[in-house]
Amino acid sequence: MTGTMKDSVQLSRRGLLAGMGGMTFCLAIGGDVGEALANTAAKPAKVFNAWVRIAPDGIVTVYSAGAEMGQGTKTTLPMILAEEMDADWSKVRIEMAPPDRNVYGYVFNGERDMAIVGSRATQLYFNEMRIAGAQVRRVMIDNAAKMWKVEAAGLRTENGFVINPANGRKLSYGEIAAKGEVPKELPAIKPEELKPRKDWKLITKGVPRRDTPEKVNGSALYGIDVKLPNMVYATAVHRQTDTPVSWNNAELVKMPGIVKTVAVPNGVAIVGRSWPQVLAAREKLSVEWKKGRAGNFDSDKALEAYEKVHSDPKANVVTIEKKGDAAKAFEGAAKIYKAEYRSDYGYHAQMEPLNAVVRIAKDGKSAEVWEGTQAPDATRDEVAKALGLAPEKVTLHQCYMGGGFGRRTLGDYAAECAIIAKDVGRPVKLLWTREEDIAHGMFRPQSFQCVEAATDASGKVVGWKHCVVGDGGLLLQSGIRIPYYDIPNQNIERRGVSHGIRLKHWRAVGHVFNVFAIENLVDEMAVAANMDPIEFRIKNMAAVPKAKRVFETVAEMSEWNKPRPQGRALGISISERSGSLGAGVVEISLDRKTGKIHVHKVWVAVDGGTIVTPGPARANVESAIIYGLSGLLHESMSIKDGIVEQTNFHDYNLMRMSDLPEVMEVKFIESDARPTGLGEIGNPFIPGAVANAFYRLTGKRMYHMPFTPERVQDLLKA
Repeated sequence: MTGTMKDSVQLSRRGLLAGMGGMTFCLAIGGDVGEALANTAAKPAKVFNAWVRIAPDGIVTVYSAGAEMGQGTKTTLPMILAEEMDADWSKVRIEMAPPDRNVYGYVFNGERDMAIVGSRATQLYFNEMRIAGAQVRRVMIDNAAKMWKVEAAGLRTENGFVINPANGRKLSYGEIAAKGEVPKELPAIKPEELKPRKDWKLITKGVPRRDTPEKVNGSALYGIDVKLPNMVYATAVHRQTDTPVSWNNAELVKMPGIVKTVAVPNGVAIVGRSWPQVLAAREKLSVEWKKGRAGNFDSDKALEAYEKVHSDPKANVVTIEKKGDAAKAFEGAAKIYKAEYRSDYGYHAQMEPLNAVVRIAKDGKSAEVWEGTQAPDATRDEVAKALGLAPEKVTLHQCYMGGGFGRRTLGDYAAECAIIAKDVGRPVKLLWTREEDIAHGMFRPQSFQCVEAATDASGKVVGWKHCVVGDGGLLLQSGIRIPYYDIPNQNIERRGVSHGIRLKHWRAVGHVFNVFAIENLVDEMAVAANMDPIEFRIKNMAAVPKAKRVFETVAEMSEWNKPRPQGRALGISISERSGSLGAGVVEISLDRKTGKIHVHKVWVAVDGGTIVTPGPARANVESAIIYGLSGLLHESMSIKDGIVEQTNFHDYNLMRMSDLPEVMEVKFIESDARPTGLGEIGNPFIPGAVANAFYRLTGKRMYHMPFTPERVQDLLKA
């Protein structure tokens, strides 16, 4: 394949992209890392490691391995490296890293991966970026020492220069890049050689995000914007597990602009010369389906059946946590509490529907992909597999994405696009309509839970049982452990069933329904003990010091003991995710006529370790709060006869601007610990806090998520 991004990509509605400046986030890379880095520089540049190259004019180009979906990773990761490198930030240019997990992947559970999920980007790349920057700084100093014929130990760096304090001489990084040498083996960096916190100029202070201007002026390239010469358009119609047997192909190909129809996994794709023509044909598509595993699935009946699975002694049980002797603790308990909880399926509802563009070389031996993906390495692998190519023969042009939330990690729709492109022999843009994105979605699993607690004579919780039932395996159990409460005897388990429904990580995954169940029961015990909910958690739940700190901080933020206006009430819950711990308080009211819950104010205190970029960190937490409120109060997905009942946002309801809280306050606990995940920490506390506030208003408890107006009205009437 020939051509550059400039001459091969036109923009459908953002026609301002031109030249290298607009290519930094969608760069084509292949072959050796060092060679690729050098060949893509606007001016001759020297490669210092896999992450950095420096041109003679002092321009520093840094790769960012974190997928950018609005969280600010594209700026944050290079900024960490630039801090340790002592680079002049105004001269730093950023490009997206190639999809090579062995070079650019973080280490998680002993393996390298590039998927940005679970708030992993900053916490897992933090040390690696610091070391990479420190290596470049050391190479700069060593080169300057050699040029000046002095000892390296006496030199220092500042803002893109090596300085000799003895005589004031300076060498810019650009000058060193032009004349210096890079050792074959980069120097090892000891922890004590990294910059001390007191010397940080970027980390914890933050810098303006580099993607913001592009998104404001329209030059940011999303996958949905890409347009190639001779490109055709495609969409597809699928069912969860059904297989198409036949369809009205002869009728469709006679329609204006329709090129052909193509069989794809679990569906049929329609290919045409324009998007309106494809949509028109989609309306006429008639498919005869062969039912698969989920062909007769009914989500309501399945949820009812989960209770039987929970009580079935022959059910498949996976032990998640076993501590002390829970059975003995319950036998000797002064009092036992028990409650059951349910939650519905949830859809990701990302703003940009799933899409990809694929172009295959004329000889069929290589391919290019344009996609906004959370996992560039997975996309490359899936496309390569679909085309029967080696992964290195697939070039990924990573674009921005209009929301991910866990869905954009598989590369399944890019692989589908590749199948279609191979069949039609032309570049293809595949775009799933919103209706198709919902119908063939991959959902947060529904669940049934039984939670039990045993207290001793003093009222302290000494035993804990928690069982979650549903489909989805590990997706069900995140957040079910309780490391923030020191309960001596615990038995936590999962009972699995399998329906064949497509399931996926959904922002904070199982934390949403698991923390809801945990914190609802804790609040119920606090009421029974006639204790303040925060005091109960600290004393009777034995909250660990970190949890105690966030509870006390959010109590101060929200003026917890201050009387509220008539018709308003507070609720509190803990929030745990990706190593971070938080506590959140909400203030709500209730329209008893409509059953609508209004959340007026939200406060959350978070211990997330070192806060690398305070502005984006706060925005991430606020975003998760809104996502959590939308999921709790509005969003419900149901399936009948294997078909998703909701079709678009008129019947899959999302939070509207008018529903936003009047106040959202986020406070980070000061910490010198390593960064932990913040992208999802604003979500898990929402259901429990709202449910607990609802109880204080009504004297009734919600046990089934989401808390839709219909469910609220039914409860009030009961």
